[in-house]
Amino acid sequence: MRLIYTLFLLSLLNAVSAQALYFPPTEGDAWATLSPDSLNWCPEKVDSLLAFVESRDTKAFIILKDGKILLERYFGTFQQDSLWYWASAGKSLMAAVIGLAQEDGYLNINDPVSDYMGLGWTECPPDKEALITIHNQITMTTGLDDLVEDDATNSCFEPACFQYLVDAGTRWAYHNSPYRYTQELVETATGVNLTLYTRLRLGNAIGMKGGWFGNVYFSKARDMARFGLFMLAEGNWNGTQVLTDTAYFNAMITPSQDLNQSYGYLWWLNGQPSFMLPASQLVLNGPLVPDAPADMYAALGKNDQKIYVVPSKGLVVVRQGNNAGPVAAAASSFDNQLWARLTDMECLTGTQESYHTLRWSVAPNPVRGQLKVRAAFSVSRLQLLNANGQVVRTVNGPNMNVADLSAGLYFVSVWSEGQLIGSERVLIQ
Repeated sequence: MRLIYTLFLLSLLNAVSAQALYFPPTEGDAWATLSPDSLNWCPEKVDSLLAFVESRDTKAFIILKDGKILLERYFGTFQQDSLWYWASAGKSLMAAVIGLAQEDGYLNINDPVSDYMGLGWTECPPDKEALITIHNQITMTTGLDDLVEDDATNSCFEPACFQYLVDAGTRWAYHNSPYRYTQELVETATGVNLTLYTRLRLGNAIGMKGGWFGNVYFSKARDMARFGLFMLAEGNWNGTQVLTDTAYFNAMITPSQDLNQSYGYLWWLNGQPSFMLPASQLVLNGPLVPDAPADMYAALGKNDQKIYVVPSKGLVVVRQGNNAGPVAAAASSFDNQLWARLTDMECLTGTQESYHTLRWSVAPNPVRGQLKVRAAFSVSRLQLLNANGQVVRTVNGPNMNVADLSAGLYFVSVWSEGQLIGSERVLIQ
């Protein structure tokens, strides 16, 4: 009885929290807006932010504050009705779809994949194949060899493409094929086409009208924003709890295993003590996006398709476009550069303005020889930290030679007149 009462209270709290948000109608283009002035965002900084995202080959950029549109811009020939691909940001959508399918009784994520797809879906020994669950698929811990994959499509579904490397649950590796196999699994379990099931179970409830094509989700930018708002509302939409399994929702956006603490159920998590990136077995210390709020979680896709959700700020940020930076695997250089701006949008006065973090950049990035910081203020010192947070080099002035350092991920801190201006992620080749 106590458990039932507790679940009732949690459901009630979720509904109350969701009601504090604005939700656009599920049909039509009506969507309430909010002026950046109401948040004391400086017009100059807004202009600089939009110029920055446009300069990074962005096609669509939307910021929601408590559900209302704070900023919405389209660039070039791209329009509000234009369709674009989510790339791997669609993985995070798939996580929600799997949660709904489990809620509907079609599957259980703790079941072996072979319960749904039959024995022999891999070339693993039978006892090793039996260890691989849906949970392993959505946490990237199948133990399958991630180097066995089609280079052109980053996916392969033949048994020969699923080969044993280690036991499931003992290794984290960003592996597209086992993830994409969940799409076929959901169709098999539900007996419904994936686009239709996504539309019937989620899209209609929140007004999201995209579709799956060749394992990739396509939609308008506002559809991405709707899904981000659904996540911000903890699975609720305008008072209706669409995803009622709060335990599953919370598991999506908290560390799903100890190997990569910055990964939930197909969602990337900020604010964790360490992270791993695709195509690497290195465990890097520090948060995924240092300049973003610690509670941010994100759907991240190739060529910088983004949905950022920040519960503490009531923010959803969407970006569609082409590659926005030289480092585009999961959290790219674009992420931190964008959040350095978003966390500094309020108007400053006096000497504060001279230290405005929007007015400096690191180039080139990646770097092989000379790292340079271009700034509208005097750069007095640069400090380079390795992935463990240890200072490896300090120089006076805006330039630093890094040619003798080992390749890898670093962070450069910029100082002016004794004040730390900010930090940026740098990849040394």
